[in-house]
Amino acid sequence: MILPRLRDKRVDPVRTTFAEGTNRSHTKQFEPSIQGLRGLAALSVLIVHLYDMPMLAGFLPAVPSWLDVTVGTFGRGVEVFFMISGFLIPASLVRHKLISKFFYDRCLRILPVFVTFHLILFAIGPLVGYKFFKDIDALNYLKIFFANLLFLPDILNLPIGQQNAWTLTYEWAFYIWFAVAFYFAPRSRPVTALVVVVGCVAMFYFPIAAYFLIGLVLGAIELRIRAQGLLGLIFSVACLALMYAMLEYVHPFAGLIPAFLLFSTVLNPGSAIAQLLSKAAPQFVGKISYSLYLVHPFALYPLQVIGSKLVAHGYSPWAVWPMFVAIGLPLSFVASTITYELIEVRMRHAIAAFLGDSKPRSLAEARND
Repeated sequence: MILPRLRDKRVDPVRTTFAEGTNRSHTKQFEPSIQGLRGLAALSVLIVHLYDMPMLAGFLPAVPSWLDVTVGTFGRGVEVFFMISGFLIPASLVRHKLISKFFYDRCLRILPVFVTFHLILFAIGPLVGYKFFKDIDALNYLKIFFANLLFLPDILNLPIGQQNAWTLTYEWAFYIWFAVAFYFAPRSRPVTALVVVVGCVAMFYFPIAAYFLIGLVLGAIELRIRAQGLLGLIFSVACLALMYAMLEYVHPFAGLIPAFLLFSTVLNPGSAIAQLLSKAAPQFVGKISYSLYLVHPFALYPLQVIGSKLVAHGYSPWAVWPMFVAIGLPLSFVASTITYELIEVRMRHAIAAFLGDSKPRSLAEARND
């Protein structure tokens, strides 16, 4: 049965207006379904790259048009990440109280993996002739290096290094936008209003940014949809599929309603989709989702090169593509798990210790950020 209801009392909702956020802190129970949804978003992007990378390299066989149309929607998992950030980041900023502490934790969470693979890419890229590194001069190398390091390649119309890192530009813009609004809310209503207007205008120029708004709204209201049983699960999956299709083939704004309905069911711990996402496998994928999202193109690239060479030597794409998927899928998970353990956990703590933070927040404590 699918019914709207108020959130369970055992979950302390974060209902923070900008003004309230500067005056009191809220606590929020960890919701496993959000972790699982992260994993689903990262897996969606991985699936589309298992299709797109062979296509770009010339060893994707002739597939039915319906498969091409279906797989093409899976890249829209990035908007799912935006919804999650819109829901969690405002509450995180309120809990931190200080904007400086909030950005310190954001940097510790995001930069170790990103910077590590940024350096790997710019060290090895010129040696293997990867994409824009072919015949690049020193000045352009430095320009692209620092533009990517500062999440600015899209803004400066320069090549993107890490295939999926373009979404981090949106993430950081949202962090800064909300932090500015958070700061000025108790100090100046006109400035706060201006910041809000700037955000609204930005959504029209960059429509996918509107998906942060879904998280913001559902973080401020207690409306949750109880979508239980098989019908409830079908309802949630249909909302996800419709959101992906509208995003890919119509317009980002067209996907906002199914996205809102989907996320409101995920946030209801009693819904079928929330219970499914809370199981062990989705939780594991959600735990390593950030590494999986950034690292899998690195894991798949050597296989892409090999696949291209095999087809050039006469092997059938119908033999090469399945091998690419069969090897690339587990390899992506192995590489991402190692990255999670070595960089997200150990390097993160080492960096925090180096900076004099004797008790950095663990990833378990930061699961709602």
